Amino acid sequence: MKRGFLILLLLFFVSLCSPAQVVGFNETVKEKTERMAWWTADRFGMFIHWGLYALPARHEWVKRYERMTDEEYQKYFELFNPDLYNPHEWARMARAAGMKYAVITSKHHDGFCCFDSEFTDYKVTNTPYGKDLLKEWVDAFRDEGLKVGFYYSLLDWHHPDYTIDRNHPQSASTEEEYNELNKGKNMDDYRIYIKNQVRELLTNYGKIDIMWLDYSFPSGKHGKGRDDWDSMNLLKMVRELQPGIIINDRLDLLDVEGGWDFTTPEQYKVSEWPTRNGKKIPWETCQTFSGSWGYYRDETTWKSTKQLLVLLIESVSKGGNLLLNVGPTARGTFDHRVQDRLNSIGKWMRFNSPSIYNCTQAPSEFDKPENSLLTFNPATNRLYIHLLDYPLHRYTLKGYAGKVKYAQFLHDGSEIIFGKPRHNVTYQEERQKDDLILILPVLKPDVEIPVIELILEQ
Repeated sequence: MKRGFLILLLLFFVSLCSPAQVVGFNETVKEKTERMAWWTADRFGMFIHWGLYALPARHEWVKRYERMTDEEYQKYFELFNPDLYNPHEWARMARAAGMKYAVITSKHHDGFCCFDSEFTDYKVTNTPYGKDLLKEWVDAFRDEGLKVGFYYSLLDWHHPDYTIDRNHPQSASTEEEYNELNKGKNMDDYRIYIKNQVRELLTNYGKIDIMWLDYSFPSGKHGKGRDDWDSMNLLKMVRELQPGIIINDRLDLLDVEGGWDFTTPEQYKVSEWPTRNGKKIPWETCQTFSGSWGYYRDETTWKSTKQLLVLLIESVSKGGNLLLNVGPTARGTFDHRVQDRLNSIGKWMRFNSPSIYNCTQAPSEFDKPENSLLTFNPATNRLYIHLLDYPLHRYTLKGYAGKVKYAQFLHDGSEIIFGKPRHNVTYQEERQKDDLILILPVLKPDVEIPVIELILEQ
């Protein structure tokens, strides 16, 4: 199945560029497609934002929002001790929810390192916890069969050589203040620091599947972009250390061929498959269960299971992936609301995951019925209709006649029979000759979002 899916993807990418064209870093279009094939097929991953900000529990940007100094933030470092941390439990929950890969914050904007870096003292091994969180995490998630990735913040609100910019907790209001605050700071040294730490991450933990670098903000005054990070050389080093790795698009290299592998719309749903220069590109939306990435105790805008499933299905229906974020607590557990949603998603995925894995946007010849989402598996030639609003008994698929060999519910494999137009004294059902009518049970199946599987004619 996966081989057939890969071949179709190859044909898609090759159709966009000539076979001999080099994408960048001595990689052809075919090689890039093969490198990303697992990611394109797996579709669903877990994002994890965890660090010192779990203690205040009021947003991962709490240091910035409350304009804390290093001294004020230090108490969280001195108290960090997640005594209930069990990455094997996390990994089992991710796998049970149907997630195939996971990405964790190795360092967020506050500069705290969740790994044992030799280039800073501001790291987890110097907290009361005293152990390398990432090593335990990588081993646990690999044991459960998930691919692993590291998030690494290019920003650093703790490093002494990182210059104060407009996103910094100590951001200024005048040029004079910025100049005074940045006296003695040396971004050359900070760029070396970035490379040293990224080298550690890609050398000390075995094969890493994804590198998620975050983020650039070059426009306007007191921003930062490719020159501040030395993005070209950083990217070159990443690819040399881990040739098979997949990299996101936040190094400010969007105009560089081969400067990124996929784009990352954050906290919103795209209206259509994203494109660049008129060509469809690989993409992944990163979304939260609630309104915060880190653990936020009092946050109340939690999405329902159905909303989360729609995010996943709609992403796949437009050719993309979903990276769904968890913010663990300061003690190292998942909030009960996260666990509830993961359990519910897993219940749906257990029976309906064939409509997600290896699937993509449906061929244009199939119109999307009202209140539904379509996905398509090109390897098996099966089309999936996700019923967001359950229809009453007779379901008309306009233009589908002659294209469908067999129909069934995906969750239980039960047949859905084809119907004919009804005629009586008071009503005549209108139907075009190329429409297909499915006869559905009156009662909605006990499934959050029922899925109709259509086996198409060859």
